Amino acid sequence: MVVFSELHTPLRTIMTPGPVEVDPRVLRAMSTPILGQFDPAFTTIMNEVMTMLRQVFQTKNTWAFPIDGTSRSGNEAILCSIIEPGDRVLVPIYGRFGHLLVEICERYGADVYSIECPWGDVFDPKVVIEEIEKVSPKIVAIVHGETSTGRLQPLEEIGRACRERDVLLVVDAVASIGGVEVKTDEWFIDGMIGGTQKCLSVPSGLAPITYNERIENILYARKKVERGIATEQDLNYKRSNHFIASNYFDLSMLQDYWGPRRLNHHTEATSMIYALHEGLRLVLLEGLEERFNRHQYHERALIAGIEAMGLKLFGDSSNKLPCVTCIEIPKGIDGESVRKMLLEAFSIEIASSFGPLHGKIWRIGTMGYSCRKENVLAVLGALEAVLIRHGVNVHRGDAIQASLDVYMSENQSLLKL
Repeated sequence: MVVFSELHTPLRTIMTPGPVEVDPRVLRAMSTPILGQFDPAFTTIMNEVMTMLRQVFQTKNTWAFPIDGTSRSGNEAILCSIIEPGDRVLVPIYGRFGHLLVEICERYGADVYSIECPWGDVFDPKVVIEEIEKVSPKIVAIVHGETSTGRLQPLEEIGRACRERDVLLVVDAVASIGGVEVKTDEWFIDGMIGGTQKCLSVPSGLAPITYNERIENILYARKKVERGIATEQDLNYKRSNHFIASNYFDLSMLQDYWGPRRLNHHTEATSMIYALHEGLRLVLLEGLEERFNRHQYHERALIAGIEAMGLKLFGDSSNKLPCVTCIEIPKGIDGESVRKMLLEAFSIEIASSFGPLHGKIWRIGTMGYSCRKENVLAVLGALEAVLIRHGVNVHRGDAIQASLDVYMSENQSLLKL
C-alpha cells in the first residue's frame, strides 16, 4: 500500500491573468467550520453574499448569486436558461473567449451569428450596432475583458442600442469584475457573469452572476412547462422551445434555492461561499473606485518597467485591460523556455496565450491580491535576468528604476498599495 504525504505546495508569485494569489484573509475564512446549507446562520451568509454582489456589480437587480462551478458555468447558466432552439444570437469575437460563447450557444440550439476583429483590437460599438440591425438577434453575447488579448471592450453604447431594440445583452465580465469599472444597470446589461479567481482574489470554483427582470420574465415563461415525469415518452422527448436542457444550470430552480423558498437544488459549496463572502467584503472595504485606481496604478508601474527594458507591448493601447499586460516575445526567443526559467529559478509564473497569439506574446496579470508593488518589482527583475540568460539585449537595470520612478513620483498615499 502506497502511503501519501500531506500536501506541501511551493510558494509562487502568481502573475497570470488567473488564477491569482488568494488573499490570506480569504484563505482563513475558508477554514471556518461547516454549516448546514439550510442553517439560518448559513442562509444569512448567503443573503449577505447577494447583497454584496449587487454592490460589486453596481446593480439593483433582485438576483445576484454565484453558480457552483468555474466561470464558464456562469456563462452556461445564463445562456442555457434564455436560449430556445432557433434563437438568433450575435457574438462579437475579439479573442478566445468569444469563441467559447459561440460554442455554448450552439450547444443549446441557437442560430449563432458572429463577427470578428483582429486579436489585439476591440470593436467600434457602431460596428456591433450595425450587425445587430442586420441580424435582429434575440441575444447579444460579448466579453467585456478579454484576457487572451488583454483588451477591454466598451459596452455602454452597445447596451443602449440593445435595450432600444429589445435585444438581450449578456456580458462575460469574468476578468474585469472587481478590477475595472463594471456598471450593470447604467450600461443596460441584462445578464452579467463574473469570476472569483481573478480580480476578486478568491479560489476558482464559483461564478457570480446577476440578471434583471427581462431575463427573469423568460425564466417564468419557460418554467410553466411540466417536466420530470419519467414516462417512456419523456425518455424520447426532444426539448421544445420552452424546455431548459440543463438541470444544474436552470436559473429558475436556482432562484428557488437562493430565494426565500430555499428549495433544495444541490448541496452548496459551503467553504467557497465563505471565501466569496470574505473576498467581496474586502473589495467593498477597499472601495470600488480605490480598487480600480490601484489596478491602474500598478499597471502604470509595470508598463514603465517593460518599456524601459526595451520590450514592446502588444495590442491597441487605447482599449487595454488594466489588469492584463501583453508583451511581444522578442524574435528568435522561445517564450516557453523563458516562462520555465522564471518558474524554476524565481518561482514566478506568467502566462502565454492562445490560438494565433500562442508563442507570440506573454501575458502578465496584475489582479486582485497579486496586484502589489513587491510583485511588480519582482517580475520585472526576474524577467530581465531571464532574458539576459536567453541572449536578449535588454536595457540592464532600467526596468526596476522606471517602475520605482512611478511608485516614488505619484501620490505618496498610493505607495502603500
